Amino acid sequence: MKDEKLYDILIIGAGPGGIYAAYEALTRDPSVRIAVLEQGDPLEKRRCPIVAGKTKKCIRCHTCSIMSGFGGAGAFSDGKYNITTAFGGVLADYLGQEETLSLINYVDTINLSFLKDMAPVLFAPRSQRIAKKCLQNNLHLLDAKVRHLGTDNNYILLERIYEATREKVDYFFETRVEEIYPEKDAGFTVETEKQEAFRAKNVIVSVGRSGSKWVEAFCRRHVIPVKSNRVDIGVRIELPAAIWAELTDELYEGKIVYRSKTYEDNVRTFCMNPYGSVVAENTNGIITVNGHSYEDPARQTDNTNFALLVEKNFTEPFNNSNEYGEGIARTSNMLGGGVLVQRFGDLIRGRRTNLSRLEKCTTRPTLAATPGDLSLVMPKRILDDIVEMIYALDKVAPGTANDDTLLYGVEVKFYNTKVELDHNFEAGIPGLYFIGDCSGVTHSLSQAAANGVYIARRLTPQE
Repeated sequence: MKDEKLYDILIIGAGPGGIYAAYEALTRDPSVRIAVLEQGDPLEKRRCPIVAGKTKKCIRCHTCSIMSGFGGAGAFSDGKYNITTAFGGVLADYLGQEETLSLINYVDTINLSFLKDMAPVLFAPRSQRIAKKCLQNNLHLLDAKVRHLGTDNNYILLERIYEATREKVDYFFETRVEEIYPEKDAGFTVETEKQEAFRAKNVIVSVGRSGSKWVEAFCRRHVIPVKSNRVDIGVRIELPAAIWAELTDELYEGKIVYRSKTYEDNVRTFCMNPYGSVVAENTNGIITVNGHSYEDPARQTDNTNFALLVEKNFTEPFNNSNEYGEGIARTSNMLGGGVLVQRFGDLIRGRRTNLSRLEKCTTRPTLAATPGDLSLVMPKRILDDIVEMIYALDKVAPGTANDDTLLYGVEVKFYNTKVELDHNFEAGIPGLYFIGDCSGVTHSLSQAAANGVYIARRLTPQE
């Protein structure tokens, strides 16, 4: 046994849920004994070979540095903290609207305290002018304040939180948890794949999206009820930043929802990155696409990228939404060796994009993806929905439906199997908590962090 010390709180996963839980617990009670077990690397060692320029395609590292490590999958996101309960998770279903929004605003104050020298911008709620323009074209602009840090400043925030906690928190990196055993006399023993053992009074499971398979398997072993969540499937759009500048300069993150005329499916924009870059990521061995953006002008590009996602839910006889999304992503990986890219003009004309057409494209790709044909990958219904929305967006941001607009595929947002939890986020085992994205409750940095703060307060009561 590597460590026989009894911790008050043991946190599995160093994503936003785990990080903010540890920080808040220490803030309230500096004497609290905390350990964090993380399967990935410390922040300074998280180096994706693609980002480092060592390879142009994902080589499927044992632990993906984009998805795992200190900061979780959000470490290299563009650092958007949405101050709203309208999207980003269903935390308000457990805590109510008022308390959830209060927690989200509290997380914002923590971030600002660590970034006083950065003064990250808070983008105001939606513009009535832009909202009206959207409504006139059957598009709905959601209302939310957005605190944008940028990928670079988000990294600095995480560095500073780590420095503020590392003297009092025992961090164990490259440590994969094998099992959690409830003890008869209360508390838990947590065993790792390296045959290490840790003891704790309370355990917080916050393993994020990359830990979805682990959570599903754990719940099966311990007969914890779960239910299938939705999956969002789509593409990432990349086009010249000037086309969307009118919206992004004012809103930064334009959350726009469209109901397709053909199927009445919900399609939405997601993770908008003005002057950003498209990136690949590895989720449980499957290569999908995402986007980043930076505050530093030297790291910005001439392009804007964002996702267009179609929401899919399944019931009987098939109810595994994630398995469906994984199947589509695997097809893309099989055909393109990873991420595929196609010109919108080629898609509409029913032909694949080849290297020659891509080289002539006026939108210069920021990710080295394989030119191909997304119609061989995406189900017709989903692709029809996406094409419909592109034409609708073209009326709000003319040029969106240009021939040289790039579509990268596939982008899949796996919403983890929803664990059956009580209002305190316990799964029938007192002292064992599931929080953040792995629980199926949150889908964003702000709500995952708020979830961590809530649990920390519960475990460090004050008179």
